[in-house]
Amino acid sequence: MLTVLWPAHWSRSQRSNATLVTALLLMVLVVSLLGQLLSLLPEPIGSNADTFADGARTTLYLTLASGAAGLVLGLAAALARTSRTAALRWAAGFYVWAIRGTPLLVQILFIYFALPVLIPGLNLPDFAAACIALALNVGAYNAEAVRAGLQAVPRGQAEAARALGLPRSRVFMDVVFPQAFKISLPPLVSNFVALLKDSSLAYAIGVVELTNVGNRIQSATFQPVETLVTVGVTYLVLTTLVTQVTAAVEYRFDVEGRHK
Repeated sequence: MLTVLWPAHWSRSQRSNATLVTALLLMVLVVSLLGQLLSLLPEPIGSNADTFADGARTTLYLTLASGAAGLVLGLAAALARTSRTAALRWAAGFYVWAIRGTPLLVQILFIYFALPVLIPGLNLPDFAAACIALALNVGAYNAEAVRAGLQAVPRGQAEAARALGLPRSRVFMDVVFPQAFKISLPPLVSNFVALLKDSSLAYAIGVVELTNVGNRIQSATFQPVETLVTVGVTYLVLTTLVTQVTAAVEYRFDVEGRHK
């Protein structure tokens, strides 16, 4: 992890901030220079370097957009599942059950092909349809992670805060949620990294992301080894950089409770 690069006398906040900034800069640098780096490789990679780079950027944009939406959706669903209102609990429970019980590929195909049939006049571009499907999918898993975090906070702490006269909203925002977020962070991070790889399924509806690019090039050149190895290494680089960003966030909140 990049945190080992910084001086030992720095605080956890300073080291995590430096790691976060460094990882983000590295990600921007790699994505910006990916085409130039790949152009140095032999055929069929060199001549298709810009296409690979465009696919990698599309993969990253798809992940960021659906990940942000999925985080909001997951938080809303988790709050609904712990609500006192039965209708909200049932609706959120049904959403989580339906999404977690069906394949992501089927969900992507449903959003792109079936939803416009159910809603006349709806015309979703392939990128938007993929974002919606991925957000709905990761949101269901995020909901369970956040719900587990909320339930892990000792009930006595909320009761003590209410006994001190704090309103319910302050109890949640100042006492319950900060602890629940810290508990939920590792599975949320894992879900986001998995989302980067799951975005490859968007090729099924024509999104020109990294996997789609690789499949097109290997079909045209009949050189699957070089092409798919390049796709795999590019995914590995992207997931490593994303992991460094998320690890810096975990380090900042001292999720493991052992950093100094």
